[in-house]
Amino acid sequence: MGFEPPQRLVRALGETYGDTAAAEWLGQLPELTDGALSAHSVSLDRVCAPGGRSSIVLLVHRTDGTPGVLKIAPPGASPALERAALAHWNGWGAVELLAAPDAAVPEEALLLERLHHEVSLRSLPEAKALLEAAGTVRRLWVDPPAGHPFETVAERTARQVEPMRLAAARDPELEPLVSAALAAREELVQESPEVFLLHGNFRQSKVLSGERAPWLAVGPEPLTGERAYDLARLVRDRVEDLIASPGGAATARRRVKKLAESLEVDQARLRGWTLFRAVESGTRALTAGRTQDGELSLEFAGWL
Repeated sequence: MGFEPPQRLVRALGETYGDTAAAEWLGQLPELTDGALSAHSVSLDRVCAPGGRSSIVLLVHRTDGTPGVLKIAPPGASPALERAALAHWNGWGAVELLAAPDAAVPEEALLLERLHHEVSLRSLPEAKALLEAAGTVRRLWVDPPAGHPFETVAERTARQVEPMRLAAARDPELEPLVSAALAAREELVQESPEVFLLHGNFRQSKVLSGERAPWLAVGPEPLTGERAYDLARLVRDRVEDLIASPGGAATARRRVKKLAESLEVDQARLRGWTLFRAVESGTRALTAGRTQDGELSLEFAGWL
């Protein structure tokens, strides 16, 4: 099968893995896709574009006519962990796996129920979107399975510390924010108040409209830890609108308070994780050359 992968995916893979590694995986993609279509006994409708930034998404049909989605991701995106999390949620608050693990099916290919990929929570007014997001993420917070393969919040964020320090070393103006974010992390990881299975990358665009349920989460980067970490990315949603608003700083602080209260999460811990994740995202974007994205995240962090 021959097709052109979406340019959004090509750019994102180059940013994440380097152009050489990205080109190597993309070169294997036609063969991987043919193998996955055959193994799952599905027929291709079309490639979903612009699609995601970490995988290619194919709209497919099963032999019985059931629509589905075939998601193929590079090994660095940890598709096996996504599969394990989705299997544990078993459709509760999240997209459902349509096929159990099978030795004959490529590990990097997930067959999922088809949602309305063009309709996410970002299509709703902000207040309604946050309300629906809170209801969705609450369902995902369950005890992790016994013997699970997921890393912890402390482990994931520990890997992010050195790149943040390097970014501050390259640009001394970043140093105060980076230092504040790292100090917040250091305090937060000393003692986690709870251990839940977390989505890991939860935000409005990761919640899609469905038939089985009004809204279902997709694209987890699962890990275990406290709920405040999972909420922290949601706090920063629609950051471009917040920055453009004259009352953006006050709105951001109210959002922290409102989400913490509605989901019974410690407000100070949510603020700390929001600060850390905003600075980490901002410095990473600047390093990758996405200047506007980086500056937006860092300006938001400065409000906290």
